[in-house]
Amino acid sequence: MTEGPEREVRQRSEWEIRWRQARNAPPPVVRAVLANVAVAAVGGVVLLLTDWLASQGVLPAFVRDLGPFIYIAVVVVSGSLFTYLWVELPTGVPGEKRRSPWAAVLGFFASVPIVYLALVVIFEVLRPWLP
Repeated sequence: MTEGPEREVRQRSEWEIRWRQARNAPPPVVRAVLANVAVAAVGGVVLLLTDWLASQGVLPAFVRDLGPFIYIAVVVVSGSLFTYLWVELPTGVPGEKRRSPWAAVLGFFASVPIVYLALVVIFEVLRPWLP
């Protein structure tokens, strides 16, 4: 067996490596992030509305205090559940679907930074614009 001339491998910069990783993200990770972002966005609108209603005196003040804690719990639990339902393990058999608790764990770990960023956007960016 004869080998051809060796090709020189070009070293990629750190930026090129990270850009390629971002463009080719694994589908389970993308699905986990999308599920959590969707839940966080809908829950964020509800949280912002209840906060505004509590500040107007329509709702009791304790709703304003408990709102972020309920929001965090709902996003973490429902994001994990939706990821569990949406992310399937490959089986190699067409039409056969398997679920794993690890998909829920993936959803949990995706929900933590998303909840943090959503709370920052809700309370530091959007809330000051409300009357």
